[in-house]
Amino acid sequence: MENYVITIGRQFGSGGRSLGSILSKKLGIPFYDKELLLQAAEENGINPDFFVHNDERVPTFLNGIIPFSMGVNPMPWYSGSTSISDDSLYRAQSDFIHQIAGRGPCIIVGRSADYVLRDTKNVISVFVHAKPEDCARRIVERGEGRDYAKALRMHERINKLRANYYNFYTDKRWGDAATYDLTFSSSVMSLEDIADIIIEYLRRRVK
Repeated sequence: MENYVITIGRQFGSGGRSLGSILSKKLGIPFYDKELLLQAAEENGINPDFFVHNDERVPTFLNGIIPFSMGVNPMPWYSGSTSISDDSLYRAQSDFIHQIAGRGPCIIVGRSADYVLRDTKNVISVFVHAKPEDCARRIVERGEGRDYAKALRMHERINKLRANYYNFYTDKRWGDAATYDLTFSSSVMSLEDIADIIIEYLRRRVK
């Protein structure tokens, strides 16, 4: 089979990361989520805490400056010698996405990976959404929200952050069906069934 990449955009609480895990097991390929940020940080000598803090958030520009943890500048496109901007951080992450996409088949969750890899062959972009009440239930079940009301607020707030991040860095719209190859509601179909449909689509599209 040719090399391919599956990218997953997702509403908070819709099960996008779980879908990535299911696909990873069914296809026998790696998938990357927040660990992508941490590995990119370590490889570029940047404080990993800053990657986590700025996870899928619009650049702060004035406040988004941090020192290199190793005291050197491993990114030649950045003119400063002791700090890194949000834009350089995004470019470092994008470079790393290209690196792992070139290693072999994989699944990448979030990070506007579908747009970063827009010129790469055999990229299948997926978006997962769900009813707010279903997302809130899942958020509570996995221990990220103490109660239903708080989970609903988290769902709304984080979705806004992800939408702003995606819309800022791309010329597409986060969550718009026209932006992706496939969109699914995990409220009306199980993640296992969604994974099976994606795999069938993969088999028909990629030689």
